[in-house]
Amino acid sequence: MKEIFKRQINKKTVLILIILLAAFLRFWHLGSYPALNADEAAIGYNAYSLIQTGKDEHDNPWPIHFQSFNDYKPGLYFYLVLPFVKILGLNEWAVRIPGASFGVLTVIVIYLLVKELFKNSKEFSIFNFQFSIAEIAALFLAISPWHIHFSRGGWEVNVATFFITAGVWLFLKALNNPKYLGFSVLSFALSLYTYHAARVVAPLLTLGLVIIYRGKLFKKRNFKFLILNSLFLILLLAPLAKGLMGPAGFSRAAGVGLFADPGPLNRINEQRGEHANYLGFGAKALHNKAVNYGLAFGKNWAQHFWGEFLFLSGDDIQRNKVPETGQMYWFDLMWLVIGAWWLVRRFDKKAALVLWWLAASPVAAALTFQSPHALRAQNMVIPLVIIAAAGLSKVFSWLSSKTSSKKTLAAYYMLLATLIAWQFARYEHMYWVHMAKEYPFSSQYGVKELVNYVKDNESKYDKIIVTNRYDQPYILFLFYLKYPPEKFQTEHELTARDVYGFSTVENFDKYYFQSIIFDEIRPNNPNSLIIGTDEEIPDETNIIKRIYGTNGYLYFEIVGN
Repeated sequence: MKEIFKRQINKKTVLILIILLAAFLRFWHLGSYPALNADEAAIGYNAYSLIQTGKDEHDNPWPIHFQSFNDYKPGLYFYLVLPFVKILGLNEWAVRIPGASFGVLTVIVIYLLVKELFKNSKEFSIFNFQFSIAEIAALFLAISPWHIHFSRGGWEVNVATFFITAGVWLFLKALNNPKYLGFSVLSFALSLYTYHAARVVAPLLTLGLVIIYRGKLFKKRNFKFLILNSLFLILLLAPLAKGLMGPAGFSRAAGVGLFADPGPLNRINEQRGEHANYLGFGAKALHNKAVNYGLAFGKNWAQHFWGEFLFLSGDDIQRNKVPETGQMYWFDLMWLVIGAWWLVRRFDKKAALVLWWLAASPVAAALTFQSPHALRAQNMVIPLVIIAAAGLSKVFSWLSSKTSSKKTLAAYYMLLATLIAWQFARYEHMYWVHMAKEYPFSSQYGVKELVNYVKDNESKYDKIIVTNRYDQPYILFLFYLKYPPEKFQTEHELTARDVYGFSTVENFDKYYFQSIIFDEIRPNNPNSLIIGTDEEIPDETNIIKRIYGTNGYLYFEIVGN
């Protein structure tokens, strides 16, 4: 009994250390690195606007979807940020604390989920610490490049991943205690209010859960709970359904959806033109929208499993990646192969669930023309981590069964620990030392420094003309100026949507955001502050200030006209 008690204390110590590590990696310098981006600024400023006026930046009262850049962002993360803006003020910490907090909570939930999935998994004593597959999964998620990256910012997807993971764990709990089913329904529903991609992934995952566990789920004694929770789900989703009937329902798909890409359509015309009769049955049957867009979807989906994306270079979009780093570590490949082989071999309900989750997780991302996409497919990290943890657990099991010497076994463990620690340390180095320098436009560095200078000098000028070279500059100015929302609501206009479905604001008050063609702007705007990039401002001009980001990169040059 004493030995069992000691082992349980030891296991709790391991879990606490993992949680503390996860918290440190997500909260360290959270308010200053990376620089705030336009989407984060939009979340913070709209929360600030709600506090001040009860309306968003565009004068919409307490919306479910925030109009923002006409992309109609799902609103739950805005409301999670709101109390932090109220308490801490409008700053980076207030916007990012919910994302980092839910990142840590997801580490806890994956531990509980894996413990529920593999209740009888073998435990291992490693350097006098007790590990099972649950602790390994929690550790892997705590140090995951994919998960850390999107935990360190106001990324709605990270919260959606938490709710999806919690929904699966609570569903499994409900199989033995139906009272948990309502909490599972609530968790899945909340994910739909948090991020666009969850509206594809969560229903697919739920469908898989229902099919895989239909025997237990549809037992006669569960009918009352199923009916009540079905009604509960309808009630929860009614406001969302109403919101999706408006612009929020098509704005995002119109901008980045797969059908917004004309490539497959152009390919149809090209292929039919290669037939003798381009209007013939064969040409139409073999080359059409269903075939070509289906092939495009299949390619997009498969790209999320490519080794280059997962282990070498990650996403093509610099904001979503770290230099020379994939979404996972190199060593994960070994554990994934072993873990996948083990799951396929046993192929019980639990294995089917993990593999179905892995297959469903990149579907939303594959329905856009930007693939592979680390942001939209972020929930994919959960099944991958579970499979990798299962693989390493099998390695531990094999080593312990084949090695009789404790010293030899300890040497093997030390070798594995060194491999993991080295890769983790290299990722952290690339994140903190190289990311902002090698990807200087991955976030909006320099804007905070620019606004601080402008605030101190704006009273001297009639107009402030700022380059629009960088993403949505108006919202960052609103954020850092803490510009009165009630004033902004009445004095601005959104532009028409661009080819990607986004709009912007070209001016408010004395601030104007436009392309800087210096020789045209200067003679027509006396007593103005003209702010452009190094390429936009001529070298011979009297530059009164150069603005550098925290990464040392020159972002803006300021001319007092």
